[in-house]
Amino acid sequence: MRDYIRNAQALIAFLLTCTNACSHERLSHPILVRKQDTPLSPLNPEETVLVDAISNTTISEWSHYYTHGAHLAGKNLTMAQWTADRWKENGWNTSIASYDVFINYPVNKSLSLTYSNGSVYEPSLVEAVLNEDDTTSYPNRIPTFHGYSASGSANAEFVYVGRGQQVDFDRLIDLGVPLEGKVAIAKYGGPFRGLKVKNAQENGMVGVVIFTDTSDDGNITEAKGHAAYPDGPARNPSAVQRGSVQFLSIYPGDPTTPGYPSKEGSPRADHSQVVPGIPSIPISYIDAIPILAALDGYGTAGVDVNRTGWVGALNTSYSTGPAVGTKISMSNLMEETYTPIWNSIGIINGTIADETIVIGNHRDAWIVGGAADPNSGTAIIVELAKAFGQLLSEGWRPKRNIVLCSWDGEEYGLLGSTEWVEEYVPWLTETAVSYLNIDVGASGPWPSIDATPELHTIATDVMRKISWMDTNRTMYDVWFEYNKGSIGVLGSGSDYTSFVHNGIGSMDMGAGWDATGPIYHYHSNFDSYHWMSTFGDPSFLAHKSMAQYLTLLAYNLANQDGIQFDLPNYATQLEKYYDNLLSTINSASLALDTTALQSAIAEFRTGATEVQELEDHAIATDDSELLTLVNHKYRDFQRGFVSQGGLPGREFYKHLIFAPGIDTGYAATTFPGITEAVQAGNVSLAAEFVQKTADAILVSANIIKT
Repeated sequence: MRDYIRNAQALIAFLLTCTNACSHERLSHPILVRKQDTPLSPLNPEETVLVDAISNTTISEWSHYYTHGAHLAGKNLTMAQWTADRWKENGWNTSIASYDVFINYPVNKSLSLTYSNGSVYEPSLVEAVLNEDDTTSYPNRIPTFHGYSASGSANAEFVYVGRGQQVDFDRLIDLGVPLEGKVAIAKYGGPFRGLKVKNAQENGMVGVVIFTDTSDDGNITEAKGHAAYPDGPARNPSAVQRGSVQFLSIYPGDPTTPGYPSKEGSPRADHSQVVPGIPSIPISYIDAIPILAALDGYGTAGVDVNRTGWVGALNTSYSTGPAVGTKISMSNLMEETYTPIWNSIGIINGTIADETIVIGNHRDAWIVGGAADPNSGTAIIVELAKAFGQLLSEGWRPKRNIVLCSWDGEEYGLLGSTEWVEEYVPWLTETAVSYLNIDVGASGPWPSIDATPELHTIATDVMRKISWMDTNRTMYDVWFEYNKGSIGVLGSGSDYTSFVHNGIGSMDMGAGWDATGPIYHYHSNFDSYHWMSTFGDPSFLAHKSMAQYLTLLAYNLANQDGIQFDLPNYATQLEKYYDNLLSTINSASLALDTTALQSAIAEFRTGATEVQELEDHAIATDDSELLTLVNHKYRDFQRGFVSQGGLPGREFYKHLIFAPGIDTGYAATTFPGITEAVQAGNVSLAAEFVQKTADAILVSANIIKT
C-alpha cells in the first residue's frame, strides 16, 4: 500500500497492511428471443479472465450458505467473518469494521379485531411453514415485525388510510373522517413504510397496521388462476413484508448518532425525530381481508375517495371507516439495545493512491433466507472477489484502489454503510471516484440500473460486453428492451445513499421479473433459496451475468488510464431536470425566478465540454500529468453539489440535484430544495434554494474549469 493509504490507515484504522443441486422445473417465460441486436463488444485479455472466472455453480453455493442461517442486523458476526475469509482466500486484504448502534428486536405482539356485536377475529400474524421450503420451518426463523417500531398498545376504532401518504391523510380530513385516537390501516406501496407510520403519528393516530395487497401483483394472483407459492408463481397468502419504519427521509443511519459514527462511548442524541412513537405491525393480505371488510359500508367507499392506489384487489370496498363500535386491539413489545454490527471490508491497493472505487452490498436480512434481498447481491460480490483473485494471482494490480464492502444493518436504516461513511468521510472525500451498489442483484431475468449521470455511458458500454444469461443477446439489448433506455435517478433505500450525499457518484443495479413473472416475496420467509432456485433464477444465470457486469464495470473504472466519466451527459440531465422543474412551477401557478439556476447549468455545460476536450488532448498527447489533473477533476466535481448545506429539516441530505422525496423515502426528487418548496407553496424558500442550487452547480463548474 502506498504511503498515502498507509497514513490514512493510521488515522482511520481500517485498511490492512499489504502483508497480509438439485434440478427444478422452471416455469416457461418467453422473454429471451434468441437473436442478437448488438454484437458483443470485444474483451481484452484481463476482462476475459474476469468473465471466465465467474460461475453460476459457485454463485449458487454462496447463495445456499447465506440463505440457510439467520442474519438479522447485529446477529451475524460469523457470516461477516466467513465473507471476509472468502475474500482473503482470493488475495484481498480484509478486516471487520464494527459499530455500536441503537437497534430493537421483537419480543411479542398481538392483534385482534372486535366487532360491535362482541365477536372477535384474531389474525395469525405468522407465515406458513412449507414442506417444500426448508427454511420456513427453521426453529430460529424470525417473526414478522417492523424494525424500530415502538413498544406500545392501542385499543381503538380504526380507519383505512390508503397508502399512507400525507395527501391521503389530507383527503381523509377533507372527507371529515376522524383520525385522532384511531388506529391506521395502511396498504403497502407508494411511500416508504416508515413514512406511513410518521404520517399517521403526526395526524394523531395511535397505532398502524400495514398490509400487503395483491393489487401489487398484476395478473399473477390466485384470483386470476395462478397457484400460490410453493405450487405456483402467485403470492403465498400468508406472506408478510417485514421492514424498518425509521423515518428514512429525515436521515438514515443510527438514529442516536446523526452525522457522526456510532462507537462505544459515542454521545447519543434523542431519536424521536426519526423513530416512531406509536406501535406498528405488518400483516399478510389474507389476515387483512376481515379487517378491511369490517369497514364496508362505513365512511366513504374507496372508489369515492378518488386517491391514487387507494383501492386494491382484495374483496372489500376499501371504505375509510371508522365502523362505530368495531375496534382494533394491538400490542407490540420490542427490546431496545445498543449492539455491535459488523462490516466486512476487503482491499486491493492500486498504483494511484488517491483514487478509489468502492463496491458494496448489504448482508443482513429480516429473515433466515433473503435469497434475493440481499444475498443475491452478496453471492455476486463474493464471486467478484474470486474473479479479481484470479487476476491477482497472475500478477495484476489495478491503477485505482478497490474497496469491497459487505454492510451490516442496512435493513434497519442503512446503518453499516452510513456509519462507515461518517467515520471515513475525510478519506473518501479525498479519494473516492465512484461507489457501485448491488442489493437485490437478481430475482429474475430483466436488468435495470439507477446511477448518477456521469456513469450512464460507461454503465451502458459495459453492458455490451456481457452475453446475457448465456444467450446470444447482449445485456444491453435485454436491458433496453425492458427499460426502453431509461436509467433511474438515485433516491434512497439502499447503501449508496450516504455516498451520494457526500458528493460521491454512485450506481445501483439489479435484475428482476416483469409484471408477467413469478411474485417476489419481498422481506418474507418465502424469499428463500427454494423460491430462487425454483422460480426466481433457477439456474443462477441472471446472478452470473450480473456478477460479470459488476466485475467488468469495477475493472474498467479502476483500471483505465482516464476515469470513464461523461460530464456532458450530466449537463444534459441537469437540463432535463430543469425542464421538469419549470413544469412543476407552472403547475403550482407560482411566480419564481429561476434565471440563476439556468445560468449555472449553462456554465456547467461549458465546463463539461471543455474538460472532456482536455481529456481527449491528454490521451492523444500521452500527457500523464494532464490526465491526472483531469481525473482529479472528475473525481471531485460532484463534491460541489453537496457544498451548500442540507435540505430544510433534513440536513443529512446535502445533494441539491437529487434526493429522496420528503414524503416518499425511496423515490427521488430532482432539485429537491426547490421542488418541495414549490409543492408546499413556500415561494421564499423556493427562491432561497434556487440560489443555493445554482451556487452548488457553480462550485462544481469551477472544479472542472480548465
